[in-house]
Amino acid sequence: EISLPVTFEEATKGASKRVGLPNGKQIDIKPAAGTREGHRMRLKGQGEASPMGGPAGDAYVTISYAPHPTFERDGDDLRQSVDVELPDAVLGTKVRVPTLSGAVDLTVPAWTSGGRLFRLRGKGLPNAHGGHGDMLVRLNLVLPKEKNADLEALMKTLREGEAE
Repeated sequence: EISLPVTFEEATKGASKRVGLPNGKQIDIKPAAGTREGHRMRLKGQGEASPMGGPAGDAYVTISYAPHPTFERDGDDLRQSVDVELPDAVLGTKVRVPTLSGAVDLTVPAWTSGGRLFRLRGKGLPNAHGGHGDMLVRLNLVLPKEKNADLEALMKTLREGEAE
């Protein structure tokens, strides 16, 4: 039994991976595009040698997903957070969002609150139905790095207007 970690991209697009077998041999395994975690591949005659002098047994390779630096896995869906500056959240904008199949533009409507979740259908991991899960994108509201006197004055004016 051998566990073969693959990246989310490799699981989605397919890849060639080198695996060390119990007999010391190294072979290339090519998980197909759309391979799901837990998929078990049989390598006939590539296992341990028989103690009775018979043919070697079979080796089994089980696919596992490796952690990803950008995406967090939620079943077949992937989650990520994207930063949006305050003016863009208020006025609306387009944000470039990475996915397994390449970056896409996400339209952020005007007056979008921080924490809002957007769903990009079919941009997640392969699922049992031959399709893909979704990419769930959460917006993080980011204030300017430098203090802005005009922004502070506007916020004070808004706060005072709400108090009345």
